[in-house]
Amino acid sequence: MIGGTIAAMTGNPTVQRFPIELGSRSRPLLRVLFGVRPDKAYVDIGEDLEARFGFGHLRTPLSNVVSWRIEGPWLWITAIGIRRSIRHGDFTFGGTHRGGVRLDFREPVPAMRFRVPALYVTVEDPEAFTAVLTARGIPGEDARRALG
Repeated sequence: MIGGTIAAMTGNPTVQRFPIELGSRSRPLLRVLFGVRPDKAYVDIGEDLEARFGFGHLRTPLSNVVSWRIEGPWLWITAIGIRRSIRHGDFTFGGTHRGGVRLDFREPVPAMRFRVPALYVTVEDPEAFTAVLTARGIPGEDARRALG
């Protein structure tokens, strides 16, 4: 499903919604630990970028997003859930280990009592998601690799 098709679900035709992919085996764990359900796992792109993943929520003006990067796949144990990198403070809203998109922010974004410099989201259609970002003038790259 592409983001443009989902715009009507947001109630605002200028907002495009991209569901976060939830792996079938990780769904029960995500629901119990993080409150994640399909209707609470998405990224909206409009004037703002808004990401919701169960109990997790982050919102910033789209103008604060300076770049994107498609990455992955990752090891399951390091990718699933709401995560915060100890080293850099990045956040992950991850429903699958298959890969996702890193969003880098000009200014760190307040989220869940932290200031977040970057966010990883495992959107269902990273190509459509990043095409919308590119069309909005945000540069990026596809840096996926094979998991060895």
